[in-house]
Amino acid sequence: MPHTSLISVHTQDDRLTVAGRGEWTSEHADELEHAVGEAVAAYPSPKGVDFDLAGVERMDTFGALLFERLRRAWDGQGIATAIQGLSPRYKILLDEMARAGRDPRPAARRQEAIVERLGHSVVDTGIDALALLNFIGATIAAMMRVVMRPRTFRFTAMVNQLDRVGFRAVPIIILITFLIGCILAQQGIFNFRRFGAEIYVVDMVGVLVLRELGVLIVAIMIAGRSGSAYTAELGSMRMREEMDALRVMGFDPIEVLVVPRIMALVIALPMLTFIGSMAAIFGAGLVSWGYGGITPEIFMQRLKSAIDLDQFNVGMIKAPFMAATIGIVACLEGMRVGGSAESLGAHTTESVVKAIFLVIVMDGVFAMFFAAINM
Repeated sequence: MPHTSLISVHTQDDRLTVAGRGEWTSEHADELEHAVGEAVAAYPSPKGVDFDLAGVERMDTFGALLFERLRRAWDGQGIATAIQGLSPRYKILLDEMARAGRDPRPAARRQEAIVERLGHSVVDTGIDALALLNFIGATIAAMMRVVMRPRTFRFTAMVNQLDRVGFRAVPIIILITFLIGCILAQQGIFNFRRFGAEIYVVDMVGVLVLRELGVLIVAIMIAGRSGSAYTAELGSMRMREEMDALRVMGFDPIEVLVVPRIMALVIALPMLTFIGSMAAIFGAGLVSWGYGGITPEIFMQRLKSAIDLDQFNVGMIKAPFMAATIGIVACLEGMRVGGSAESLGAHTTESVVKAIFLVIVMDGVFAMFFAAINM
């Protein structure tokens, strides 16, 4: 029959009376834990258990935890237990320990089948497409309101965004497109040299850069640089409830925040496309001169005969549409950010991925369109 300075156990008609005494605190952890284990081992199946805690002078979380362990050892076998003499100041502590670990375990996550995952992906894609169409409509409506009331247009905000997404992007655009032009020329000369046709690298670079690669590379870079910035800015404003504050003051967040950003992109991307295309052709000319022996005079003469104004127009026509696509996708994802940093990061990533995907799809659609009209 276990007796310690903290616990004493008495039996009467197969019913236990467990009396607690002294301080049930972490200072007496070893003695208390040993006494609890000894009591359970000595009386595994009593008819009932009465706990008399009138003699407990102090109790902390550790003491309450061990008492709950002792009580559950008999409760788990269906043995009735009762508590008496407990000081009111410890009742809340014991109640909290009694509730701990009682919540049902969450159901194990079921592995989705491939067809089920595909179905969810299709549904999510449809939801995203509807949200995009809705946002396009809202943006067009906001632009129409600005046209009808020009004084409401935030011209200063547009100029600020134009500086950020346009002029400040010029150095990195020049650097990347210059390197792309160098690589195209080097690879073209390396392969055309087998047939003695190095001069045709000028035709290849001129057509590719002006029609396709110039605008495509610039659009992808702007989607990663400025699109992600738009999403992060609007997402942060949504997390801080600044958009709700605008609505309370009677302003439309799309008209105030989205329209100036999209207009800045539509203006900036064609200019950056022109600058990037010129940098790529300049890089191709340098490599052709140093690696292929094509002098600048011959390069320019061949370039004039290889391209015409249509090649330039094709690339410049694409630029505003790609800019609008990047701006709408970026702003939409920013407006969908929830209240957590995780949501902000997820939507910023989705913004860049979706914008780049749509830009490439749009480039393919334009390619088929211009081929159909012989342009």
